[in-house]
Formats: sequence, C-alpha cells, structure tokens
Amino acid sequence: MNEESHFVKVKCEDCENEQVIFNKASTEIKCSICGRTLVVPTGGRAEIKSQVVEEID
Repeated sequence: MNEESHFVKVKCEDCENEQVIFNKASTEIKCSICGRTLVVPTGGRAEIKSQVVEEID
C-alpha cells in the first residue's frame, strides 16, 4: 500500500462482513454486523486489524 490517504475494503475475520474504511481513520471502527474491532487509530495511518480485500482509488 502507498502512504497516501485512501479507502480500503476490509473483511471481518469473525463474520466475513466486508466494509469500506478510511486508511487514516481517527476513531476505532467496529464491524457493523458482529462488533469486532477492525481498525484502531494511531495518529496517522490506522492499524488495520482485519484482512484488506482491496484498495479503492
């Protein structure tokens, strides 16, 4: 992945739900189906704790 801000599609490891998230999210993002934490903010590029399915340009 490059260092620019962009959206990515991630897949929840628990329920396999796919969501589009911002790679520099400033808040924690949870799966909208099961509530598992998908993204944790770090002050810059967010720590993605799930599988990245695709980058969206």
